[in-house]
Amino acid sequence: MGRFHRHDEHGHSHGHGHTHEHGQAHGHGHGHGADLGDHSGYDTGPERVSVLERIFDENDATAAANRADFEAAGVTVVNLMSSPGAGKTSLLRATLQRLAGGPRIGIVEGDIETSIDADRLAGLGAAVTLVNTGNGFGGECHLDAPMVRSALPRLPLHELDLVIIENVGNLVCPAEFAVGEHSRAMVYSVTEGEDKPLKYPVMFRSADLVVVNKIDLLPHLPFELDAFYRNLRAVNPDAAVVETSVLTGAGIDRWCDWLTGVRR
Repeated sequence: MGRFHRHDEHGHSHGHGHTHEHGQAHGHGHGHGADLGDHSGYDTGPERVSVLERIFDENDATAAANRADFEAAGVTVVNLMSSPGAGKTSLLRATLQRLAGGPRIGIVEGDIETSIDADRLAGLGAAVTLVNTGNGFGGECHLDAPMVRSALPRLPLHELDLVIIENVGNLVCPAEFAVGEHSRAMVYSVTEGEDKPLKYPVMFRSADLVVVNKIDLLPHLPFELDAFYRNLRAVNPDAAVVETSVLTGAGIDRWCDWLTGVRR
């Protein structure tokens, strides 16, 4: 069926008001003057638009039901997103260790296949439940609201304060599907290059917080941190930022302060 981008992700309005299939977002108002390319090969017919809008409508209805259940239980939910290998699971391990004895945390672990990441988070005091999106022929590159809803009976919501949803590693699709979260954070690794906010604006635009991870590697990379921040501000001038290194522990306290601060 192909992917389908809408630009009011996470309930945010950025004045785009149109949708299109795979290909980069049209990025009105980014102000970076880049050539946005030829998207004519991705024109979407009205029938497909109708089908895909129904998919998003159904997803949003389930997301609203999820959020109602979270709020009835007094739980705050953070949707944690990133590309593969940016360090979400390592950051969550450090988080659970740092917040031991603090807020009661649940994790919804999303992966296409295997329980590798869920296993890494086991035994650290959190209630962890796994959602595999694979079907033997590939798998969904994101969690959606129905997938998250299927995981809720496996979490003791009324015994938790905070749920972190570790989404499937992907810089496009997870940003397009609300799952019932109250806030969104994304982990970005400095190994990914300065241009990622411009190439994947939907993800960066949807984030309330950007965790700039693996900063211990900066002395070893031809990476311009100031250029990354200029690109980030071009697409999302309001996102909070925390710089972290799981290896050295830098910034982990600030990240944990943000997490505990978003609790309702």
